[in-house]
Amino acid sequence: MAGIKFDHVDKYFGNVHILKDLNIDIPDKEFLVLVGPSGCGKSTALRCLAGLEEITNGKIMIGDRVVNDVAPKDRDIAMVFQSYALYPHMSIYDNMAFGLKLRKTPKNEIDKRVKEAAELLGIAHLLERKPKALSGGQRQRVALGRAIVRDPAVFLMDEPLSNLDAKLRVQTRAEISKLHLRLGTTFIYVTHDQVEAMTMGTRIAVMRDGIMQQLDSPQVLYRKPTNMFVAGFIGSPAMNFFEATLRRGDGGLTVDTGSFAAPVPRQLQENLGRHIDRPVYFGIRPEDVHDAQFVPPGTHDIAPLDASVTVTENMGAEVFAYVQAGQKEFVGKLDPRTRAEPGGGIRLGLDMANMHLFDRETELALV
Repeated sequence: MAGIKFDHVDKYFGNVHILKDLNIDIPDKEFLVLVGPSGCGKSTALRCLAGLEEITNGKIMIGDRVVNDVAPKDRDIAMVFQSYALYPHMSIYDNMAFGLKLRKTPKNEIDKRVKEAAELLGIAHLLERKPKALSGGQRQRVALGRAIVRDPAVFLMDEPLSNLDAKLRVQTRAEISKLHLRLGTTFIYVTHDQVEAMTMGTRIAVMRDGIMQQLDSPQVLYRKPTNMFVAGFIGSPAMNFFEATLRRGDGGLTVDTGSFAAPVPRQLQENLGRHIDRPVYFGIRPEDVHDAQFVPPGTHDIAPLDASVTVTENMGAEVFAYVQAGQKEFVGKLDPRTRAEPGGGIRLGLDMANMHLFDRETELALV
């Protein structure tokens, strides 16, 4: 088993700077997720770790060994891609055993590893079939099994669930999480889906334009994003943002959006003095926008707000309401008992204890 370290890693493709001074220290047995939009450098980072791309500057370590010049086959890693890449003319057993045969592993050892991995993944009854006889989810398990039999120090996964339907994605991501716990191995997982990242990762590295924006646990990223990009990327639906100005009044500080004003809780006012009368971004998550009739018990610092409803989406356990206050349109996750209807009005309550403020110029978090 082994930890991983990216130490001041840069990667250029020609004149295009893809990875910019990437520094990540991944302890042994951690499940780290690299997440971000297309083109942010997350897959390139994974390919550099695997040895499929050469880095331009810096060094990559697996355990205590610098692997910059080590061939991919000697890095003791196994990679699972978005494409299953199974040999169509081979049985599932032979697909899983192929890499071990190339390494001239003894037959009895191959048989033992393949059958153990198949049992672990629930595909033992499929070993004699060909890939075309399997569903997408079963093929993805075969691809995982092919990696497991190698018993690597590190598992690398590059968007392995993208080809699956929604229900199967949920099921398979749970299986991968359980697999990580059973194997006790370092997992590095790349995805553009923040829900996958939040539900699977021990820690998450949020990437943008080749730069790591924040690296922390899912809850810290959700509660304390370091900048607007992380705040908007983590959470579904995305955080609501408003251009605003911080004002001082007799009752303390307020956030003035032009369409409505809301008080800043006293416990959040520290260090905001130099931002008074300056433009900021005010952020609030949809789950902190409530129907005023159904504010959760024990919720304090509620700011009332009258709005008109434009669209509602009934999700069963909650209702997504798209509302407008003045010229500002935003979304709230409301209690399913709400009577919000398109074209009607609604009294909302904003949970200002969970508000966010960002500097207008730097987009860095202020609270």
